[in-house]
Amino acid sequence: MYFDPLYWVVIGVGMALSLWAQFRVKSTFAKYSQLATGSGLTGAEVAKNILRASGIHDVTIEPVQGSLTDHYDPRGKVLRLSEPVFGGRSMAAAGIAAHEVGHAIQHATGNAWLKFRSAWVPVANLGGGISMLVIIAALMMGGAATAMGGKLAILGVALFATTTIFTLVTLPVEFDASRRALATLQQGGLMSGEELGGAKKVLDAAAMTYIAAAATSLLTLLYWASHLGLFGGRRD
Repeated sequence: MYFDPLYWVVIGVGMALSLWAQFRVKSTFAKYSQLATGSGLTGAEVAKNILRASGIHDVTIEPVQGSLTDHYDPRGKVLRLSEPVFGGRSMAAAGIAAHEVGHAIQHATGNAWLKFRSAWVPVANLGGGISMLVIIAALMMGGAATAMGGKLAILGVALFATTTIFTLVTLPVEFDASRRALATLQQGGLMSGEELGGAKKVLDAAAMTYIAAAATSLLTLLYWASHLGLFGGRRD
């Protein structure tokens, strides 16, 4: 495994995608954090306005330390905004705050993709936690070339696939939240056309991190399936 050139190609592509996505989101956020909105509202105020307009009154908004650590916690119905977003009055702050409210709206309306992703979390955690142990055992047993190795190979790849499924399901959840964010910002008159363009660029850049994660996980899954001999013959 460690001397297989294809393994290092997969790892290298995954790292390159991840680094590129992280660079893009950070640079785009930094750029549009310097551009204020005409409304002068902070990210927290934008979130409050959208929640109120959406008829959601049981979600609390809290600041959280760090940068780009924004998230919605459906268990406690808490919207946590990073300090630059919570108190920021920029296009970037408004866009990210609205995006996280998009998740709160998904939760309130019973979005099917969000419900599936939430239910899948423990499955992905379990599968991802033990998949490599099973895959290594399968390699030691000869992979699909032996009966026991073949069974372990199928099990190991299936366990790893649980994390790939999670990354793939995350895509429609995040895309829908961004769509809702831009729609609510426009409908509520919170941002102008030019400002919406800035918010969209920030959200598009953030989406690339999820695309990179899904692509990396899928490539790794296909690599292990091939290397273990589940298709295309085992590579030694």
